[in-house]
Amino acid sequence: MTSKPERVVLIGVAGDSGCGKSTFLRRLIDLFGEELMTVICLDDYHCLDRKQRKETGITALDPRANNFDLMYEQIKALKEGKAIDKPIYNHETGLLDPPERIEPNHILVIEGLHPLYDERVRSLIDFSVYFDISDEVKIAWKIQRDMAERGHRYEDVLAQINSRKPDFDKFIEPQREFADVVLQVLPTNLIKEDKERKVLRVRMLQREDKQGFEPTYLFDEGSTIQWTPCGRKLTCSYPGMQLYYGSDVYYGRYVSVLEVDGQFDNLEEVIYIETHLSKTSTKYEGEMTHLLLQHREYPGSNNGTGLFQVLTGLKMRAAYERLTATEAKLATARV
Repeated sequence: MTSKPERVVLIGVAGDSGCGKSTFLRRLIDLFGEELMTVICLDDYHCLDRKQRKETGITALDPRANNFDLMYEQIKALKEGKAIDKPIYNHETGLLDPPERIEPNHILVIEGLHPLYDERVRSLIDFSVYFDISDEVKIAWKIQRDMAERGHRYEDVLAQINSRKPDFDKFIEPQREFADVVLQVLPTNLIKEDKERKVLRVRMLQREDKQGFEPTYLFDEGSTIQWTPCGRKLTCSYPGMQLYYGSDVYYGRYVSVLEVDGQFDNLEEVIYIETHLSKTSTKYEGEMTHLLLQHREYPGSNNGTGLFQVLTGLKMRAAYERLTATEAKLATARV
């Protein structure tokens, strides 16, 4: 553990299971280093174990299955620099294990289904992101994973998705309204009647009214830009690539929208895209590309998912440095 922090910066990472939160957390470790950062999975605040949820018919997505009072008290304590005894939910047994001691750290990340659900917890968060995966893509991903890797039947996978949907729509999705950044993963517009969902359209919605937060823009701030960068400087196989930048209204607030539809054939060439983006919060030219290349094996690295996850991480680092008036130590050496 590093020295005791003067100011704990709280980051919220929200979204359904299997939507890319784990990959994003690994990207955050690249930016902050493991020592500066403590991650709390909010599943630990389940107050009903797996057996009790089955008996009552209450899913883990339902707030009744979670202890928000304890969540708020403990996160508030950590933010105030006090240690806590955090409960542990054991995913293998489905039971609650004895608590563990957590000391305050410079960066505290709360991730899971409900980081933005409770207004009290929300008021403590310094910067937040919501992973918004469209139904079409979510179904394709889950079918791919559960059928290919776990041997499940198509009908069973679909039934499981549909059984979660009412609670997801009611309790998880509405949290999008409160996020500073929303990362949307949608079907591509480049292929008609696309069923494979291998090519994706990814949008980064950035709040324009957040104090101290400067949204990234493409070419000309405040304009509406549609850009097809394929050609001599960017290798694009079928169906090509399109970028978009503009302003939109989301839940009654203005947001800056960046969009990448298609995928990169050559990750090194992302530097060409990076040089046309402004206010990226990078520390040196090419840092965004370097962070992507560092882990080209991560899911989504070859499309807008990886690019916007890195960009969101850079915005979180900028927020940390602004709030603490210190420079985050680069976790990896520059190359």
